[in-house]
Amino acid sequence: MEALAHVNYWAAIALAMIGLYAIIAPSNLIKKLIGLGMFQSAIFLIYITAGKVEGGTAPIIDAAYEVYSNPLPHVLILTAIVVAVSTLAVGLALTVAIKRAYGTVEEDEIVEQDRR
Repeated sequence: MEALAHVNYWAAIALAMIGLYAIIAPSNLIKKLIGLGMFQSAIFLIYITAGKVEGGTAPIIDAAYEVYSNPLPHVLILTAIVVAVSTLAVGLALTVAIKRAYGTVEEDEIVEQDRR
């Protein structure tokens, strides 16, 4: 059971590495945006996991409870999700504009067209 204690952190690390590779490696702009979304999801997972206190309850003062969870990380993640969706929307809009201008979403082909 001890091996499963930090499974969320290992999953976040794996998701972040896959997302980082997807941002760096392919030349397709859509794949880069998918990698960015994966990387952002890994960060969300880390914050949500760190914000959970074992045996903690909502921060409502009551004599029956002694351990409380801090709601701030969860609130920050809600804001970060809005920013992530906005970033993805702007990225997709730019990709559509690039596709119209260059006729492709492959980064290598766009650079080649700019050199000519």
